[in-house]
Order: sequence, then structure tokens, then C-alpha cells
Amino acid sequence: MESKPFIFGVATSGEHFTDREKETKRLLSNFRHGVNTVLISPRRWGKTSLVQKVCQLAQSEDLRIVYLDIFACRSNRDFYDAFASAILKQTSSKWEEWLDNAKLFLSRISPQISLGPDPTSEFSISLKLNPQKEDVIEILQLPEKIAEKKGCRIVVCIDEFQQIGEFKDSKNFQKQLRSVWQLQRSVSYCLFGSKKHLMNELFEKRSLPFYKFGDAIYLDKINTPDWVKYICQRFQATGKVISEDIAEKICQTVNNHSSYVQQLAWLVWIHTDKEATAQDFQEAVKDLLDQNTPLFEKQTEELSTYQMNFLRAITEGVHAEFTTQEVLRKYNLGTSANVSTIKRALVKKELVETGKKQVFLSDPVLELWLKKEFQK
Repeated sequence: MESKPFIFGVATSGEHFTDREKETKRLLSNFRHGVNTVLISPRRWGKTSLVQKVCQLAQSEDLRIVYLDIFACRSNRDFYDAFASAILKQTSSKWEEWLDNAKLFLSRISPQISLGPDPTSEFSISLKLNPQKEDVIEILQLPEKIAEKKGCRIVVCIDEFQQIGEFKDSKNFQKQLRSVWQLQRSVSYCLFGSKKHLMNELFEKRSLPFYKFGDAIYLDKINTPDWVKYICQRFQATGKVISEDIAEKICQTVNNHSSYVQQLAWLVWIHTDKEATAQDFQEAVKDLLDQNTPLFEKQTEELSTYQMNFLRAITEGVHAEFTTQEVLRKYNLGTSANVSTIKRALVKKELVETGKKQVFLSDPVLELWLKKEFQK
């Protein structure tokens, strides 16, 4: 089976991983020097791909990498199970060692371990937790104890970390994590997630425990010249041709959004026989909008009239000064106080994001779709 020239919707690697040289170097340095890292960017900008690439580069006998995704965790208990399972499994090569480490380092808890058909690769752990502070500390100290035993260092990468903000009594849970993690000498953490506004709140609010936890890396968009080079090379590798002008149009149309650049380039590639034309590009854009229409309809169908008016204002170039009388009247936004309520609600829904005292739509293809809808 021929490999796809463009990958979207999942983490990319190898020839599909584009640019990010500066961020790769910085994150790799943090891993190797034991610096805690917080990675923040909008959804589908390539955080997971970047972390997974650096994990592969950093992994060695002296530096073990543990990677876990806590998206499915809905409580402290879920987190502890996922955390302990990942630490035990990814720092040992044999399931007998997993069991030994569990018995040695989780002696207070009496963990239940279930083995799958292939115990060398499949197992899960369930912890019989008592509501004792010592039990929690024992779990959170697990990577440090294993690192000391093995004479190595460990980096624990936690994806979808913003989930902990949804846990019951979340602030105390965060305090527990930080109080233990900040004292560890052989373990560092890389924390990242797909909901930018929640990640910002966890790590930028002075009142929350993870404020200034580590080196904060804010991913920028990949530059157009880098994307153009990548797109042209991928077309060439499959025996097709695309001009730099059309490759640049792909980037501009989706505002250099990583996942959408890959998706739109893929759609242009599908339409292209030998050399991409302007018609191929237009048909690809139509396909992109058609494919995303059901999602966008669902995202907007329950928005209030005020909220839709606010989105209309953004699509027409208003990004600041929404409370001026001219803007309030033109777009029927109600009062100045109402604007603040609208903005908070749309940020929470991840439809808009703020930066440099301006407001933008989070999704560039949603913006294209809305412009089309508003013109009807």
C-alpha cells in the first residue's frame, strides 16, 4: 500500500513532521537537563507530534521516557491508575519487573494487576486506594523511586493535562501533585493539552498551584516558506507537481494551521492529475468546507443571536473595540457588559481565542464557512 503524501488528524512523524527545529532543540534540551516543561498552543498545531518526536530522540538507558494520555480520566482515582500503570510499564522491560516494582514501591496500596493475552505488552493496574495522604504520595513518588533504583533519570509526558482542572476538588489535587513533583531530583515533567484556554488558566493563574511550574513553550505557527517547501516536496515524491503559488495559497487559506494545511494539501493532491491547477485548488477548498460542514453546524446551532453576531463581526475584520457604540449598534451586540459575557462564553466553547488584546476565531476553516453562511 502506498503511503499518503499528507497526514492529518493524527500525530505525524518521520517525513511528515515539518520544521519545528527550534522547538525540538529546546524541548530536547529540557528533557536531557531535567527541566519541567509546559507546552501550550491551540488545538491541532502539532504539540503531540513534537513531544513524540522528542521522546524518540531523548530515550536512552540513562534517560527513560514515560508517555501517558489522561483524556479519559475523570477523577483523581482514574489519574492515579493511569499514572502508575504508565510508570511501571514504560520503565521496565519484563512484566515480572513490573510486578516486583509494584510490590516494592506501592506496598501500602496492594495494587491489583490484570494481565492481557500477551503480558509482555498488555496489562492494567487498579489501585485499592484508601483516603490516606501517604497512599497518594507513594503513587506520585513512584517514578522517583524507580529512577533511583535504576540509576537513571525519567521524563514523564502527560497529554491532555487540562483534564485535571475538571476533577472534583481540583485545586487540592493540583497542590498534591506539585508538592511532590517539585521535590523530585531524578524526574521531570512535560505537561501539555489540546484546550489552550484551560492550559493557560492552570499555568498562568497566580492563585493556582502550577503557576510557574516550568519552562513554558508557546508554539507558533509554522512559517509559510517552510510549508511551501514541504508541500512541493511531498507532491514531487509522488510524481506530481504543484507550483509554489498554489502551495502558498493552501497555507494562506487555512492561516498556516498545521492540521488544515496537511488536509487541504491532501485534497488538492487528490484532485491533481499531474500538475495542480487553480481549479484543483478551488475544488479542494469546496471539499474541505463540505467535509467540515456537519461539525460547524453542530458547533453553531445552539449559539445565541448575540454570539452569532459577535462571530459575524470577527469575520468582517473586527478584532478589538467591540464595546464602541458603532460596533455595538452595527452588529447588535447589546451592552458593553453583554460583550464580555459573549466573549467568555465563546472562549469556553473554544470558538474564539484572545491574544494581544484582540479576539480571533480559533478555527480558520470555521471562519471560511461562516463567511459563506453570512453571505447567504
